[in-house]
Amino acid sequence: MINFQYLRTTSAKSALSLIAKDQNSKFIAGGTNLIDLMKRGVSSPEKLVDINHVPLKQIEMHKDMIIIGALASNTAVAEHEIIKDHLPLLAMALNAGASAQLRNVATVGGNMMQRTRCGYFYDTEMPCNKRQPGSGCGAVGGFNRMHAIFGTSDKCIAVHPSDMCVALTALDATVVIAGPKGEHKILFKDFHRLAGDTPQLDNNLKADEMIVRLEIPLNSIGRNSHYLKVRDRASYAFALVSVAAGLEIANHIVTDVRLAMGGVAHKPWRLTASEDFLRGKEASLENFEQAAKIAMKDAKSFGENDFKLVMAPNTIIEALTLAKSKI
Repeated sequence: MINFQYLRTTSAKSALSLIAKDQNSKFIAGGTNLIDLMKRGVSSPEKLVDINHVPLKQIEMHKDMIIIGALASNTAVAEHEIIKDHLPLLAMALNAGASAQLRNVATVGGNMMQRTRCGYFYDTEMPCNKRQPGSGCGAVGGFNRMHAIFGTSDKCIAVHPSDMCVALTALDATVVIAGPKGEHKILFKDFHRLAGDTPQLDNNLKADEMIVRLEIPLNSIGRNSHYLKVRDRASYAFALVSVAAGLEIANHIVTDVRLAMGGVAHKPWRLTASEDFLRGKEASLENFEQAAKIAMKDAKSFGENDFKLVMAPNTIIEALTLAKSKI
């Protein structure tokens, strides 16, 4: 880890000003991912701007919208009565995400900004287009058991690691971003990027911007929702495959549905075609199986992750079945 300058600020405006003065600078809050990257030499910022004292920890409901500050901890969000009552899918995803100790310090904004856990990305001796553009992708043709089956490119097949972000994608959240020209909004589903030809870019946040809050509209899928995470061990493991599923059912007919997957793409993967198929149809196992089949249309595996071609649709079916069972 290189020597770095450490600064602390108490306002978003000041934080943005400090970051703008040095291109090789980073915001730090919980630091649960950034510090690991710095220790490994994957990231070497010359300046860290501590934003923990910026007042962005609110969890509130305004009419038909739930507001979550970027610095609210994962634990605070998961355990808040507003979230448990109105967005149980988000609470389930957060509680599946990491150990209790990590959830206590990890923030919503930091969770959104965390980087892949691909072993080639973390090993500075190995080729990785995400860490060093143009060096190649070690996972293509290498050890790729944890890697993507959707939206891949020949430049990168890494997966996004967050559980929280899968739920937020399904919940149609909006990200509010502050920058030099004020605040603007971006749909959560558009915040993260597929690898394409620029795998070094994980999201669409600019270097002189910061996340300030999330806005999540109230919905009617809360009672019939489930977050299912398949992993190698029950505690503190990243998803092989995960599914956020929410259903609104009236007289056994699906009137609304939300589906998103984790562990399968460079970004949280929304299953819009499967959602479109299910709306207006009976909430039956047969239709859940067909929705899962539709979801897998463009899937592509790379050898060691071939099992995901079977695990992914089975997880979709199970998540939908569990969501339905909560009626």
